[in-house]
Parts: sequence; C-alpha cells; structure tokens
Amino acid sequence: MAEKKWVRNRLLPVVVLAVVVLILLVVKARRVQEPLETGALLPEKELSEPAPEATVSEPGKDNRATAEKRLPRLVDLGAGQCVPCKMMAPILEELKREFRGKMEVEIIDVWEDRQAGERYGIRVIPTQIFFDRDGKEVFRHEGFMSREDILETWKRLGVDLGG
Repeated sequence: MAEKKWVRNRLLPVVVLAVVVLILLVVKARRVQEPLETGALLPEKELSEPAPEATVSEPGKDNRATAEKRLPRLVDLGAGQCVPCKMMAPILEELKREFRGKMEVEIIDVWEDRQAGERYGIRVIPTQIFFDRDGKEVFRHEGFMSREDILETWKRLGVDLGG
C-alpha cells in the first residue's frame, strides 16, 4: 500500500511533467516546419545572404540605381497562401495599373524569395513598406491594408498621386 502512495505522490507528477514537456517540444518542432501564416515570424534559420539583385543595402533606404524618374514605391511582402495576402493581391494589382508612372508597386512572395524577408527586415506577413522618391523608407505597416488605407497613407506622407 505504501508503494502505491509513493508512485502516486512522487512518480506520477514527474511522468506528467515529462509528458507535457514532450508535447511542447513536438508542437514547437511542427511549428518551425509549417509555412508562414499571417502574423507568423519568419524563420531566421532559413534566411541567408541577400540575393545578388538585392536593392536594399541599409535599413530603411532603397538604393536602386535608375536612369528614369524616381517614383514613390510601395513594396508588399506576403505569400500566396496567406489569406490577407490573397485579399490584397487584386488591390495591389489594381494600384499598379491605375498609378503606373506615378508610383511603383512591387509584390514579393517571401515563400518564393526567402531572402526578401531579411533584406527588408520584416517580422510578419503581409508587410507593406512605403519608400519616397529618394528611396528612403517613410512608413511600414504589418497586416492587411485596404486600397483606401494605402492611398490615405500616401496622402499623409505628402505624396500626390493625382487619383
């Protein structure tokens, strides 16, 4: 009888704790292998050196060399399977068409271009980064952003898109 009490009082809590720790380790291991979801952190271990065509050499500064007139630029970093990213895709495509010659819109899928997350220092998807005509980052937003919010942001930043 004393042996059963010992098992119940001493051994059972140790076994329960071991099982809980094991479950937490399994859950964490599975999360690292899952694709990014909205609000998910980018897995740093999968990010490596910037691609040779990387255009951002210092944080907050877009150093693109271009002979043409510099335009304000919106960079959206998302992914094809992210629900808010999919909701933003037609908005961004429409803005790209409507404001051609007045603003650049660049859409980057961080699942296809993992280095982009590192180059732009993003933490979650989707992330929108607004660059002024000089290539300087002037605003950053994380999460879904409507067409109206994007245009209002440009307006607040003093960018006249004439639309």
